Amino acid sequence: MPKTLEGSTTAGTNGGTMKKGLIGIIVLVVLVVLVGMSYISARNSMAVKSNQVDAAFSAIDVDLQRRADLIPNLVASVKGYAKVETDVLTKIAEARSGLLQARTPDEKLAANDRLSTAILPLTRMQESYPDLKSNQQFMRLEDELSGTENRIAVTRKRYNDAILDYNNTIAVFPNSLWASIAGFKQKNGYYQADPGSKAAPKVDFGS
Repeated sequence: MPKTLEGSTTAGTNGGTMKKGLIGIIVLVVLVVLVGMSYISARNSMAVKSNQVDAAFSAIDVDLQRRADLIPNLVASVKGYAKVETDVLTKIAEARSGLLQARTPDEKLAANDRLSTAILPLTRMQESYPDLKSNQQFMRLEDELSGTENRIAVTRKRYNDAILDYNNTIAVFPNSLWASIAGFKQKNGYYQADPGSKAAPKVDFGS
């Protein structure tokens, strides 16, 4: 009789150990699944936001190219009415070339600012040459350039907002952990005005 009781006790102990082991395995599996789901969800979110940053700049890039394409026509329309200083035309050509050769978002936006500064004397020529106001081509090009620059300003803000949203997403825990594992890094391409664009050149076309 004592042997039977001893056997039952041993069996009960073994059964309890097996149950605990099974529960432990289940808990471990659940934790692994939850961690995996967290990683996949975070990685997908970061990938989407990274793509949104790229898409936001693509919208800027289209208008930057359009603006660059308008410049030669603006120069041609002005040269028909006034003698433009060689220095002004050289700076415009160099600024336009810099915009077309720029590769990264911050390089392109900075180049666009330099182009804005370079063409400013042309857009102010109507002050010295009133006849330009009656030149429909000049006025149309000026309006198109102004409209394009306004669109660039709007899309530039959306670009900065997209970068901020992405950076905030990968900065918070546990996303920061998953970002380091998945290779997502902070983007530092915020648009800031080029220092050289703040000083407009002084050109007297009346001289």
